[in-house]
Amino acid sequence: MDSRRPPLAPAYRTLPEYVRHWAEIAPDRRAFTFVDHPAPNSRGVHRTLTWQRLDLRVRALAARLTEQAEPGARVALLCPQGTDYITGFLAALAARMVAVPLYPPGLPGQGDRLVGVLGDARPAVVVTTGLVLAEVTDFCERAEVPVLAADRVPDTAALNWRAPEPDSDATAYLQYTSGSTRAPAGVEITHANVVANARQALAAYGADAHPVTCVGWLPLYHDMGLVLSVAAPVVRGVLSVLMDPTAFLHEPARWLRLLAAHPRALSAAPNFAYDYCASAVTEAQKEGLRLDGVAALINGSEPVRPGTADRFHAAFAAQGLAAEAHCPSYGLAEATVFVSAARPGRPLGRFALDRDALAAGKALPARPEDPRAVLLAGCGTPVGQRVRIVDPVAHALLAEGEVGEIWVQGANVGRGYWNNSAQTRRVFGVSLGADAPGGWLRTGDLGTVLDGQLIVTGRLKDLIVVDGRNHYPQDVEATAQDAHQAVRRGRLAAFGVPGIAGGAGERVVVVAEHTRSTRLADLDVPALTRAVRAAVSARHGLRLADVVLVAPGTVPRTSSGKVSRALTRARYLEGDYATESTG
Repeated sequence: MDSRRPPLAPAYRTLPEYVRHWAEIAPDRRAFTFVDHPAPNSRGVHRTLTWQRLDLRVRALAARLTEQAEPGARVALLCPQGTDYITGFLAALAARMVAVPLYPPGLPGQGDRLVGVLGDARPAVVVTTGLVLAEVTDFCERAEVPVLAADRVPDTAALNWRAPEPDSDATAYLQYTSGSTRAPAGVEITHANVVANARQALAAYGADAHPVTCVGWLPLYHDMGLVLSVAAPVVRGVLSVLMDPTAFLHEPARWLRLLAAHPRALSAAPNFAYDYCASAVTEAQKEGLRLDGVAALINGSEPVRPGTADRFHAAFAAQGLAAEAHCPSYGLAEATVFVSAARPGRPLGRFALDRDALAAGKALPARPEDPRAVLLAGCGTPVGQRVRIVDPVAHALLAEGEVGEIWVQGANVGRGYWNNSAQTRRVFGVSLGADAPGGWLRTGDLGTVLDGQLIVTGRLKDLIVVDGRNHYPQDVEATAQDAHQAVRRGRLAAFGVPGIAGGAGERVVVVAEHTRSTRLADLDVPALTRAVRAAVSARHGLRLADVVLVAPGTVPRTSSGKVSRALTRARYLEGDYATESTG
C-alpha cells in the first residue's frame, strides 16, 4: 500500500488540514518513520506513525495546548529529534498557536543561544518529551513556563476537541536564523508561506509529479530539515524517514543505507556532509549498498563546491549513484527556506570565474585549470518565485554576469522578524522601482546569474576588504584547508580584523582546527602555517596577518552546524585563542 502513488491533495491552507486529509483517505499508510540508533553498532530501530495515528496525536496534543494558552501564543519545542517533535510542531499549528522550533538543553555550544531565543520568543508553554522532561523542566524553572511532555498526553484528550478555523495569513512558527553573521532573529513564517514553499520545493525536485520518500538527518529546528522532512511530506502525503543528526555524524553510512532502502529517495545535506561521506564511509560499508534509486540529493545551507559533488560521486558511482542526482540549491530562513534549485537529472552547472574580476563585481569566465580561477556550482532556477541581482547600495537592477545582492519575491517570503520592526523594514518589503514592482526580500547574500542559473558567491557581511579589493572568506578557507593535510576540512574561518592604527584596510586572519587524527604535539606548526600563508598568497594575493591552529571542536558553529565566522572573529579579538599555536 505504501508503494502506490499518492494522489495530489486539494490546495489546503495549513499543514494540519493536509494531515487531516491524508488521515481520511489513507489512514493506514505510513506518514513518518524515525530510525533510532540506541547503541553505537545499532542498525536502527524504526518507530512509525501512520497518517491516522499522526492525526490523532496532533489533535490530542493540540487540545492539551489550548488548556495552557490562547491562540497566537508561542509554543517552544525543546524535543529531541523524533516523531514527538513532529506532532508537537503540527499540534501548535493546529491550535492556532505559534511554534518555535528549538532543541533540548545540552546541545554543545548552543546554551547561550537557547537562553537568548527563549527570552526573545517569550513562550507561553514548552513542549518536550518524557526522555528529557526533567532536564527541560529544570532549564525552564526560572522562566516559570509550564512544560508539557508530548508523549505523556493520552489519546483521549482529542475527544470532543474542535480545531479553530484555519487562517492562512496567521503566523505558523518562528524560524530563528542560525546567527552565522549576527544575533539570531525569529522570522515569522505564516501558514501560507510554509505551504507555498513546500509546494515550490516539491515542484523543483520533481516530487509533485512522481512519488518520493523524503529521507533526512538534518535537525528539525533547522529550516531545511523542517520543510523537507515535515512540511513537504505532509503537503504531498508521502513517507518521511528521519534519523538523529548525531547518528549520522557517528556513522554517515547510516544515511546512505536509508537512501538505498527507499525507492526514489529525496534528501538534503550541507556541502560538508557530502565530503564527509566520501572520506569516512569505508569499502566494507559500501558492500551491498545500492544508490541507483536515489531521486535527488539537495546540496545547500552553505557554499556548494563542484569538487565536493565530484568526490561524492566518485566515492559511490560503483554503488549506482547517478551524478545527475546532485542538486545544488540556495535558500534562507527569511524565504521559509527554498529559493532556487538545480533540477535532478541534469548535469551539474559548473562555472570557472576569474577571481580578480569577481572581486570587482564581474563574473567573467576563466580556464578551470587556472590556479586563480574560482570554481562554483550553479544553483539552478527558482520555482514560483522571482529572483533579481541588485546593487546593494543604489538598489538598481544589475545585468547578467554582474555580482550584487540577491533579492527574492514570492509567496514563501516570511512576514518579517518577530518583535523587530526596524530590522523588518530594512530587509522585507523593500522597493525596487517600477521595473520590478512589489515588496522584495534583501537576502544579504551575494550572487550573479549566468546562463540562466543563480550562482551564489558569498555573504555580503562576510566580505574581506583589503586595499580596496573584495575577498570571499570561503575561497580563502578552501585554499587554506587544501594547503596542508593536517588542516581539518570545513572547520576553519577566515575573516578581517581592523588594521593597525594608521594602516589601510583590514588584516586577514585564519583560525583553523587540526584534524582529529593528528596530535598538536606531533605537528610541525611553523611548517603548516608557512604552507597556508604561501598558498593564500599565491592564490589570492593576500598576506595573512595571523594563522591560528586550534584543537578540534574549538571553532564555533551555529545551531545548523555552519562555522560562525562572526563568533570566531569575536573570540579572536577577545584573545580567546592567545594560548593556541599561531604563526
